[in-house]
Amino acid sequence: GQLVAIIGAVGAGKSSLIQAILRELELSEGKISVCGEVSYASQEPWLFNGSVQQNIIFDSPMNAERYEQVIHVCALKTDLKLFPYGDKTIVGERGVSLSGGQRARINLARAIYKQADIYLLDDPLSAVDTHVGNHLFQKCIKDYLKEKTCVLITHQKQYLSNVDRIVLMDNASIVSDGNYHELQSADINQLLVSSEVASIESDNGFCIVKDKNKNNSDNPTILFRQDSIQSVSSSVNESKIKETQIEPIEEAEICSTGNVSKSVYFSYIFAGENICQLMITVFATLFTYIICSGGDYWISFWVNQEERPFNKIKSISTNSSIINGESTVILPSWSISRETCVTVYVTLNFAMILICFIRNISIVSVFMGISKNLHNTMFNAITRAKMQFFHSNSSGRILNRFTKDMGAIDEILPLPILFCIHTSMTIIGTIFIIGIVNFYLLIPTFIAGFICYKTIVFYLPPCRSIKRLEGVTRSFVFAHLNASFQGLTTIRAFKAEDILSKEFDSHQDLHSSALHLFIFSNAAFGFILDIICFTYISVLVLGILTLYNETYGGNFGLIITQTMNITGLLQWGVKQFGDLENQMTSVERILEYTNAPKEAALESSPEKKPPKEWPDKGLVVFQNVYLRYNEDSPYVLKNISMKIQPMEKVGVVGRTGAGKSSLIEALFRLAINEGNIIIDGIEIHELGLHDLRSKLSIIPQNPVLFSGTIRTNLDPFNKYPDHVLWNALDEVELKKTIESLNDGLDSKMFEGGSNFSVGQRQLVCLARAIIQNNKFLMLDEATANIDSQ
Repeated sequence: GQLVAIIGAVGAGKSSLIQAILRELELSEGKISVCGEVSYASQEPWLFNGSVQQNIIFDSPMNAERYEQVIHVCALKTDLKLFPYGDKTIVGERGVSLSGGQRARINLARAIYKQADIYLLDDPLSAVDTHVGNHLFQKCIKDYLKEKTCVLITHQKQYLSNVDRIVLMDNASIVSDGNYHELQSADINQLLVSSEVASIESDNGFCIVKDKNKNNSDNPTILFRQDSIQSVSSSVNESKIKETQIEPIEEAEICSTGNVSKSVYFSYIFAGENICQLMITVFATLFTYIICSGGDYWISFWVNQEERPFNKIKSISTNSSIINGESTVILPSWSISRETCVTVYVTLNFAMILICFIRNISIVSVFMGISKNLHNTMFNAITRAKMQFFHSNSSGRILNRFTKDMGAIDEILPLPILFCIHTSMTIIGTIFIIGIVNFYLLIPTFIAGFICYKTIVFYLPPCRSIKRLEGVTRSFVFAHLNASFQGLTTIRAFKAEDILSKEFDSHQDLHSSALHLFIFSNAAFGFILDIICFTYISVLVLGILTLYNETYGGNFGLIITQTMNITGLLQWGVKQFGDLENQMTSVERILEYTNAPKEAALESSPEKKPPKEWPDKGLVVFQNVYLRYNEDSPYVLKNISMKIQPMEKVGVVGRTGAGKSSLIEALFRLAINEGNIIIDGIEIHELGLHDLRSKLSIIPQNPVLFSGTIRTNLDPFNKYPDHVLWNALDEVELKKTIESLNDGLDSKMFEGGSNFSVGQRQLVCLARAIIQNNKFLMLDEATANIDSQ
């Protein structure tokens, strides 16, 4: 029943201790015994794409009384009043529609709602301001969990006197353990308190920052915010705030209907951007099938040529003369020798091999170019897309496009295209040959073709829709997997694997039902075509045997082989055309993303290009600024006018949803701005985004790091020498940590910086901002996950 606080510097091993208790880290030696049910609140809030209530209840049964108590002690009542649908409001993927403080409190509420004996809280107070922090500590941790064992990781030293026990960690070891009074003599404040910067809280919730370097002319203008449920002014009307609240509902994935547009086919064909190579492929393919059909006809002609003398003998009464009692066959003067027939046939085969070789090389090159350009076009479109695109398209949807759809274009789509071309050209050549041999045989051929055409018209539309539905349902599977991987520690701590597995099974069942419906419809379609083709070939053969007296075996053999060929190709070709239509939906889905709404131009026009030394002062002026996220959405910022002087440190506070983060989005032009924002005499909307954003530095609340090395995360464009990077790391007190790694600056940084603690990740972001040395710096609760020193 104790409340134990675990404290220590960034990287001391506090979170690793909790991970070990949860058995997420393997012990090299020793043993950890856990007696009782465990609940866990992660340092980085994990929210899945559901309602607020679903995120809080999670795997526990609904208890209305307990739920209301948790909402109160976690300071969520005011937030729920502001949400358009209260606790039924969809939070979006990773809680994209919520502020950092709201995500942290919902994450904490989920842990508190669960009935457990032990509560492991990994720095839940870092993302909230002092007022909310006091409320959470007193009402939630002290009062609501007073009869429970609670392990609290915190950097907030003001709460240490109210805990039962304090564990001080340093360098992955416990250096002190006792109550507050016992540890006071150990002078633990030296590890927690900075001697250079002190924060003094005033009664109204503002923070006054005392900085001994205030008069340094090189200091940037700093804008930072603190999340708060308290309004800046008591005159703020809640109804006005609600007007700016964007309804965070999940947008359904776009699913096209009807035929695949011809423009999709043209876009795919010309995506290779090499018309010359495309024309070579077309002509090589055409000549291949002309030579192939010519070879078949030449075989027929050769057989007839060999058979002609025997037919002359049979008709000796009209085609021969009797000389000395012997019949002499008189051959026509236009007869061709056997050697000539062999030579022509061999020449045709060698020509076809050569042209096929040229065609195949050209086809591979064309398909690779098309696939590469479609991928690059979609990638460039997404990297240049407006932020609203990512709010309405989950990572599962985007991954679906880059994995399954691009995989279909790379590996599956070329085969149906080649088969359709092969089938079409062969059928045309076969019909032409049959028409030359006997025109009347075209009648059953066209009848069978008409029946197949009607079958195709009946089959393809529903099959296309099923294929599109299969693509949409697949996105839910990817999104669920992605969310589950992100919250794997929380899921295991709550022992919610079965619930998540069942939810995955429901998504997978939905996808499998669409996939199997597609497979079964293909099988039924193939069976119908088998019946049509069997009937066609039976009628044709019977007609040849009973109604047509063919003299030459070459013609008869040619008709039979071509008839067998056309029936097999007709069935196969129709199936492949159906597959082509179905796989072209992947191209259609790729093209949807290539047309995503784009941000403004990256580079400024020559006449608007700012000077290299801009901004040289750091003066920022807001003039009647309005901001909203969509053309049809309400304004989030309304008529903002203010001036930030050079080297001024400005704190932005306000109620959740008041628009604090929106000020940052306005400066970076991440949303739709109206009005003027002027930095050192230049209106930012006249600048290219690269020229603007490269001059602004931001340290986000949730640190953003990329796979690579520490060097590439500090200096992505390799612009600065090593000593600048080391100096920045020294300023944020990470130099010793990085030096202790084998490769130093070239040490690996895993995805998202997962091989570093959250506090260390935030310090890396701080070092990156220091290296840029811009005049304007924005801090979005940048010190939330690090100690006060």
